[in-house]
Amino acid sequence: MPFQTILALSCIVTVPQCLWATQSASVAMMGSRWTNRSSTPVASGTHTALCVLNAFNHFQKEDFFEFEGRKYCEHDFCVLFAPSCGKCGEFISGRVIKAMNASWHPECFRCFCCAKILADEGFVKNQGRALCKDCNAMEKAKGLGKYFCFKCHSIIDGGHLKWKGEAYHPYHFNCHSCGIELKEDAREKDGELYCLRCHDKMGIPICGACRRPIEERVVHALGKTWHVEHFVCAKCEKPFLGTRHYEKKGLAYCEIHYHQLFGNICFVCNNIINGDVFSAFNKAWCVNHFACSICDKKMSQKTKFFEFDQKPVCKNCYDKFPGELKKRLKKAYDEAVKAGKI
Repeated sequence: MPFQTILALSCIVTVPQCLWATQSASVAMMGSRWTNRSSTPVASGTHTALCVLNAFNHFQKEDFFEFEGRKYCEHDFCVLFAPSCGKCGEFISGRVIKAMNASWHPECFRCFCCAKILADEGFVKNQGRALCKDCNAMEKAKGLGKYFCFKCHSIIDGGHLKWKGEAYHPYHFNCHSCGIELKEDAREKDGELYCLRCHDKMGIPICGACRRPIEERVVHALGKTWHVEHFVCAKCEKPFLGTRHYEKKGLAYCEIHYHQLFGNICFVCNNIINGDVFSAFNKAWCVNHFACSICDKKMSQKTKFFEFDQKPVCKNCYDKFPGELKKRLKKAYDEAVKAGKI
């Protein structure tokens, strides 16, 4: 029987040549994998093949790898030649994906965002991450502050249409009633999309502020219908939320701003004056707060008072002013009367 000589470290062993079987179907990136499949018992005193790195490792039942004329056990071959996966860290035997400066099992190379396997797909490197084309387009849209179409998977540059929580190009849809291509102002009713014209014909109330349909609570005021959160004070823009409002020239106001603009607010306490009003110098006071601005003495409608710095001053305090100051005040008063300001 012919023999084959193998160098294993510093020892030389002889192996029956018939023990080397045909090459199996599994092929690594470097070297060939072989399997001992001989059904013939090894003769007594005959040596088997040894791993070139480990002279004590026999290949009687194990697979072994041959590379450049040398044979290795599976462990030593992987340590020396097989790449390790960039995700799971295991050695790769078989198909290797080279990408992102690393090696990967085909099933381990996935999209960073959606975990889609990328072995047979194109991918895009995005900030050090491997992304599928769809996820990369979505990330790009977010960076630009734009929407990403859920149907054609591209960035929406113009207006978008929301449908079942996702954004779309409006032209992907047609009106359920007239069939016209929809725009971003399309409306939904009972699970169907309609153009604005067809939707308005269906009798659904339209908000007087946002011009969108009202599908929940409706506020009727000023001859229009409103979303509850859109019926607000014309001055402070706070929603009334069921509280009292005041109408003036087609606009609605809260109580405070209505009286500030069209009613009487006390100059001192800033409260609405419901009773008697003391008016002077384009200001108003309630009964309890109309007093001398110097001595705080309360005054009535019959009390004589003078103006100083746009505030009322009683006669006693005015008489204590220096003569020169009183002359200047009188001159300013006469000029205001002449100009029609008083």
